[in-house]
Amino acid sequence: MTSSVLLVREHESGGVQELPLGPRQKKNRGGSRARAGRFTPLMLLVPACLILIAVIGWPLVQLFVMSFQEFGRAQVFGAPAPFIGVDNYTRVLGDPQFWAVLGRSLLFCLANVITAMVLGTLVALLMNRVNRFFKALVSVGLLLAWAMPALTATIVWGWMFDTQYGVVNYLMEAVSGQDFSNHSWLIDPFSFFVVATIIVTWGAVPFVAFTIYAGLTQVPEEVLEAAQLDGAGGFQRFRLVVFPYLRSIFVVVIILQVIWDLRVFTQIFALQGIGGIKEQTSTLGVYIYQTSIGGGNYGTGGAIAVIMVILMVAISIFYVRRSLKEEEQ
Repeated sequence: MTSSVLLVREHESGGVQELPLGPRQKKNRGGSRARAGRFTPLMLLVPACLILIAVIGWPLVQLFVMSFQEFGRAQVFGAPAPFIGVDNYTRVLGDPQFWAVLGRSLLFCLANVITAMVLGTLVALLMNRVNRFFKALVSVGLLLAWAMPALTATIVWGWMFDTQYGVVNYLMEAVSGQDFSNHSWLIDPFSFFVVATIIVTWGAVPFVAFTIYAGLTQVPEEVLEAAQLDGAGGFQRFRLVVFPYLRSIFVVVIILQVIWDLRVFTQIFALQGIGGIKEQTSTLGVYIYQTSIGGGNYGTGGAIAVIMVILMVAISIFYVRRSLKEEEQ
C-alpha cells in the first residue's frame, strides 16, 4: 500500500529503515525548497539595500527636494525654505556660464577617459607579458600612485610645474633649448587642463590596469595561440579575441571613469588655488561648490547637482544598452 507519509519501520535488531517518499511528498518538499531558495537571495540583499538607501538614497532625496526650494545660508541655520518650483532649474539652464562649464567638463572628461583607458590597457598588456619580477615592480608602482591622496598628488605635481622652481620647466628648457624660465602652465586654460589631465590620469591608470589585467588572465591561451597561427598580429588578436572576452569589463570601467571624471573636484580646486583662473577653468564639481558653498545659494547648487546626476545616469544607461545590443548581435 502506498503511504502518504514517510514510513519508518523498526527492524528486529532495533534499527530503522526509511521507505521511499510518495509522489506527493516529493512534490511538496521540492516546492518548499524552491520557495525557500527563491527568497534567500532577496533576504541576503536586504542589508546591503538598507545601507544604500540610508547612505545614498536619502541624501539624493534631500538634494532633489532642496533643488526646488530657495535654500540659502539663512535656511542652514533653521529658517524655513520656501518652495519655488523650477525657478532654480530655469536660472541654471538660462545661465551661459553653466553651459560653458558643462561643455568644458564634458571635453575634460572625454580626454581623461580616453587617456586613462589607453594607458591602463597598455600597462595591463605589459604586465601580462613580463616576468614575475617586473610584474611585481610595476604593481608596486601602480599601488603607490593609487594609494596617494588626490590632494597630495596635486600638490606634488604643482611643484613639478612650478613657475620658478619646477622641474618641468628645467627639462623643457634643456630638451628644446628655448627659454622656459618663469613659464606658467596654469595661467593659460589649455595648459591648465593639460596639467589637470596628467594628474587625473596618473591617479586613474592603476585602477584601469589592475582591472583589465585581472580580465586578461582569464582569456584562454589556446584561442590566442590559434589566432597567432592563423596569422593574426598583436593588434588583431587584441581586437578580435581579447576585447570580445573583456567587453563587459571595459563597459564597467568606462562607466566608472566617466562618473569619476565628470565629478572631479580636488585636482581642479587645488590647481586653481596654485595659480589657475577660476572663471576659465571650473568644472561641474567646482562650479557646484562655488555656487552653493562659496555663493551661499544651496538651492541652485542642488539643481546643478541633480542635472549632473541625470546626465551621468543617462550616459551610463546609453552605453550599457548599446553594449548589450552589440553582445546580442
